[in-house]
Amino acid sequence: MSNAPEVNRGPVVTPVRVVIGLCLVAPFVAMLWVGSYAKTDPAFIGIPFFYWYQMLWVLVSTALTVIAYQLWRRDQRARTTTKGGADA
Repeated sequence: MSNAPEVNRGPVVTPVRVVIGLCLVAPFVAMLWVGSYAKTDPAFIGIPFFYWYQMLWVLVSTALTVIAYQLWRRDQRARTTTKGGADA
């Protein structure tokens, strides 16, 4: 009777999770802020800025998503290891 039940405190905000969130939100902010890229100059190999900026963000978004995934996996492994060590 003296053993108190374990309380689930829900998700924990850590610096790693903040970085993950920023990696995932950055492409949305960049693409929704149309005023920052709604122009034709500077052109890159004849392609107006409006188009090559968006294509560049396809690559940047892919890289940021991969980084976020790797950070998430590392965070989950660390949490599982910590949780398993505390239970033993």
